[in-house]
Amino acid sequence: MSFSDVVGRLESSDSMPLYMQLQRVLRNAINRRVLTQDVAIPPERDLAEEYAVSRITVRKALSGLVDEGLLSRRRGAGTFVTGRVEKSFSKLSSFSEDMLSRGRRPHSVWINRSIGAVTPEESLSLGLSPGAAVYRFHRIRYADDAPMALEYSTIPAYCLPSLNAVEDSLYDALDRAGYRPVRALQRLRAVSFSDDQAETLGVFPRDAGLLIERRGFLIDGRAAEFTQSYYRGDAYDVVAELNSAS
Repeated sequence: MSFSDVVGRLESSDSMPLYMQLQRVLRNAINRRVLTQDVAIPPERDLAEEYAVSRITVRKALSGLVDEGLLSRRRGAGTFVTGRVEKSFSKLSSFSEDMLSRGRRPHSVWINRSIGAVTPEESLSLGLSPGAAVYRFHRIRYADDAPMALEYSTIPAYCLPSLNAVEDSLYDALDRAGYRPVRALQRLRAVSFSDDQAETLGVFPRDAGLLIERRGFLIDGRAAEFTQSYYRGDAYDVVAELNSAS
């Protein structure tokens, strides 16, 4: 059985550019777990023959998937499925938006959601007075069927109409309520997963992880979000675009 029989073929009637068609075929195969992490992609020459396209077309298709973080090139070894997700710090976006932009299917498993009075730590992070009401959301975030992160979000009660306003995307709920953050401060640091965290994410205790703390702000300067997200270090990369000072 050939590679295209397993992964999928190009459609001759499709008007989409050939490199985009090939990207779509490979991306769908990765998302469906037909191609799994660390599986080698055939060489460019073989793919060009298999799909009756030029090597330039193949190279362009693979480069796009490398940029998305779905493939990686290893010097002297070839191109492999990574299964990793890259997060850019240059754009304020939600987990769901990040996953969808990379062709992944985001969803959540709820651990807890509650309403209560702000804690001292939350008060400092959100600039709220003692006793102010907040909503708390604790869930596991998934990309396709892979657990990616444990997320703890605290939202001032004035930003949402109710606890049940949040379905799968917190930012969609905030947007509907008119309180989506327009800017954020983020802090990233390395952590080791506890036994409970490791079991939930399907990794080993003391495995390396990434803690991303975000404070989101409204246009009038009020805080709208304090989120702590514990990401799997083996499946998530952070990317920042830097420019030289003028």
